[in-house]
Amino acid sequence: MAGKFTLLAVWTLALVNAECKHGSKFPSDFLLGASTAAYQIEGGWNADGKGQSMWDWYLHQQPDLVSDHTNGDVAADSYHLYKQDVALLKEMGAKSYRFSLSWTRILPNGTADYINPYGIIYYNNLINELLANDIVPFVTIYHWDLPIGFSNQGGWLTDEIVDKYADYARVVFAAFGDRVKHWITVNEPNIHCTFAYGYGLQPPLVKSPATGYYDCGRNLLLAHAKAYHIYNKEFRVLQRGKIGITVDHDWPMAASDSIDDIDATEDYQAFHLGQYLDPIFRGDYPHRMVDRVAAASLRQGYNSSRLRSFTEEQKDFIKGTTDFVGINHYSSNYVYRNASVVGMYEVPSFDDDAGYATFTNPSWPESASPSMAAYAPGFYDLLLYIKEAYGNPELYITENGFSETLSEDLYDDLKVDYLRTYLDALLDAKAAGSNVQGYFFWSLLDTFEWTFGYEIRFGLHQVDIDDPARPRTPRKSALVYKEIIRSGVIDYNYNPDPYLRTKVKINCTYNNICNK
Repeated sequence: MAGKFTLLAVWTLALVNAECKHGSKFPSDFLLGASTAAYQIEGGWNADGKGQSMWDWYLHQQPDLVSDHTNGDVAADSYHLYKQDVALLKEMGAKSYRFSLSWTRILPNGTADYINPYGIIYYNNLINELLANDIVPFVTIYHWDLPIGFSNQGGWLTDEIVDKYADYARVVFAAFGDRVKHWITVNEPNIHCTFAYGYGLQPPLVKSPATGYYDCGRNLLLAHAKAYHIYNKEFRVLQRGKIGITVDHDWPMAASDSIDDIDATEDYQAFHLGQYLDPIFRGDYPHRMVDRVAAASLRQGYNSSRLRSFTEEQKDFIKGTTDFVGINHYSSNYVYRNASVVGMYEVPSFDDDAGYATFTNPSWPESASPSMAAYAPGFYDLLLYIKEAYGNPELYITENGFSETLSEDLYDDLKVDYLRTYLDALLDAKAAGSNVQGYFFWSLLDTFEWTFGYEIRFGLHQVDIDDPARPRTPRKSALVYKEIIRSGVIDYNYNPDPYLRTKVKINCTYNNICNK
């Protein structure tokens, strides 16, 4: 194993020290951009008639949920400073911007019986500002900010939430679909269900690892499919857009050549990527996942599997419901299964059902986020796996990034290395036939990172959250990314100094024009 680690470390270093090793360029129509999400940057939590999401409510009631006791009440204040955000994208030369809609900014009560005109105005203004600057909007409909009323009624554990989400999706298609041509139904259902309804560490703090995790994922898939069919039947002919889903996936590698470790790695694929893409592309959950949960449930005295199966009608309803796949990818893992895994997890739980454990290589550059270490070859392998496993779908990397602490200030060199090596791996995968059409770095700005608050920073641009004006300052990574977008190539020798370069300075108020 030590020998394998040595080879992997050498491979990583070789990528970091490469100098445009393959000489390929990004095609002129390849979408290079950045991502954010509504609760993480908008602020304006109760402005202009916005209702409360479950994140608003829980963080007001239990501020200790966040390690630094911050919340998204103001965040980067993009509700008022959206023109600054667009100006930053324009300065970088970004071709696209992925952002999410706040459900309760548009539907304050969650339901479609009252549509908040100010929420519609805000997103119309943002979309129009992007288009005026030749930036393609990629819009995520749901990025975890469920209306508090629905959360109190059971949220994603109730079958009724599917129709409530569908009503919301119909409203946003009608309001923005004449200009938005790329829709993402749901962001990271696996992460959302794991932490919100499995471990109970994020709102709504439901700890239900035996059944809640699975019921949440099931309903999110059905909600995704219902939104797809609504778009297909009611909007596609006139609006001529595309609709997909974003799933998260770290790349798994067997820790050894043992049958147990190889088998565990295949189970990792099934319980992560397969849980959401197999129903869409193949019509049902992966057999490996179904069999493991059923066997564990019977051992534990259940009369049936804790993983509710889809009806034949539901299988047909879900299958084929995507025009593209969004992938959020940050790191890779070694996967193993041996005697030490027995008793590692709560019983019953989805972790125990899967029955494997993971670790990262200690030689990989570590980010400030737990278990997120840089290993670009895993990104390459993931893209080719999706190509082979799912028929090479149209693919967008909707999140990829590296977190550091505020102490790195503007010299985020580890993030720069990460950006370059991962884009290099993407170009190699594209040359090998992957149908990847775009890449969005996470994130454009320092965002409120959920229960980590602002202790970790992913932003290409630093946001001073202690200053009421929320000034944005480009980090070195923003300048490097700008050059990659401009030239279409990855130049490892380009070494800008963010303190010596002219900074992007923008003066803007909500209703005025921003001037650089």
